[in-house]
Amino acid sequence: MGQRSILRRQTRQVDVGGVKLGGDAPIVVQSMTNTDTADAAATAAQVLALARAGSELVRLTVDTMAAAAQVARIRDLLARQGCHVPLIGDFHFNGHKLLAAHPECAEALAKYRINPGNVGKGSKRDTQFAEMIEFACANDKPVRIGVNWGSLDQDLLARMMDDNAGLDDPRPAPAVMRSALIESAVASAQRAEELGQPRNRIVISCKVSDVQDLIAAYRDLSRRCDYPLHLGLTEAGMGSKGIVASTAAMAVLLQEGIGDTIRISLTPEPGGDRTREVIVAQELLQTMGFRSFAPLVTACPGCGRTTSTTFQALAASIQTYLREQMPVWKARYPGVEAMAVAVMGCVVNGPGESKMANIGISLPGTGETPVAPVYEDGAKTVTLKGERIAEEFQQLVEAYVRRTYRPGAEPAGGEPDAGAAGARARSVIPLKVAG
Repeated sequence: MGQRSILRRQTRQVDVGGVKLGGDAPIVVQSMTNTDTADAAATAAQVLALARAGSELVRLTVDTMAAAAQVARIRDLLARQGCHVPLIGDFHFNGHKLLAAHPECAEALAKYRINPGNVGKGSKRDTQFAEMIEFACANDKPVRIGVNWGSLDQDLLARMMDDNAGLDDPRPAPAVMRSALIESAVASAQRAEELGQPRNRIVISCKVSDVQDLIAAYRDLSRRCDYPLHLGLTEAGMGSKGIVASTAAMAVLLQEGIGDTIRISLTPEPGGDRTREVIVAQELLQTMGFRSFAPLVTACPGCGRTTSTTFQALAASIQTYLREQMPVWKARYPGVEAMAVAVMGCVVNGPGESKMANIGISLPGTGETPVAPVYEDGAKTVTLKGERIAEEFQQLVEAYVRRTYRPGAEPAGGEPDAGAAGARARSVIPLKVAG
């Protein structure tokens, strides 16, 4: 399978606590806590979980004096556990007051998120925005100018709507709103530069909750500036709706080279796991071929040929097992994150898909001989039988990882007779930077 190439939009590179955004850096995954930041222990625990799941940046709500007072403590609690993920402060309405009252918060954060639509009203807006930028400059922190459809600067929008109404051929209202979003973000970023914020310390975003509007807004935004872009569908929703909407919008933009850091804004189920948004973001980037984070399992959907649930249970357990191993494997076995595993349910596609993976198993379907051939790099290596197929296959996966991804080992699938599996499993799109 031949390699694909995507021309990445050229941007300046911004350093956020050691994590690079834009330029030739990989697309970065980030997330946000939903704990009360004033509860330092609970927030630190959630940040740790998000970071361990693979979030490379984590945003915190900083909305009260009590929350601001705990940010430095949260940073310390994480450091004691060996977690140094950069923390981003999410400020609205009163950020200038919070940073002034808690300089230790200003220092502990790696980036400030500023929403120009609610940084202040009327005559206070420019002054309070300037104060936020002054804190960023004084502490040498980057900022994200984050505009949201739901909190758009109403004065700006009203002016642009009035101007549009006076045209001989007025534009549709949604198009004017998108223009207002972009104007708010770009003009605010330019104002930040005028106030002393270096150009390579600014990230911008224009988030909306509609898929087509997001695509249109970011296409326009990418033509207007060379700041790194934070990409995400805001208020995406819960469960499959949120996942489908987010990936539908972002996949189009990423394929066009737009987007330097992404967040999947999922509404968790009551008591649900916040880390799901991280996994979805990683799987979006990995299935599109941009980055590799953890081995992925190819599994068939099942049909009348697979009335047994054995392959479903094995696919789920293997995927969970692979993710659980990654904190150790990533350091010990270079390249293992790109490994492909196949768990198939019958003879129709089972052997073929198993040969295409680094390691795969074809389980017996309805009426088939109760044996399960295993393939490694395109070659059949063993046939499993009996009641312990799941345990034995997991042991084979472990052995394959130890043998194949040890430091200094030849890349899996590198031999001429290894089949197409290695190339497909490990290929990452070479990203070229425009310009």
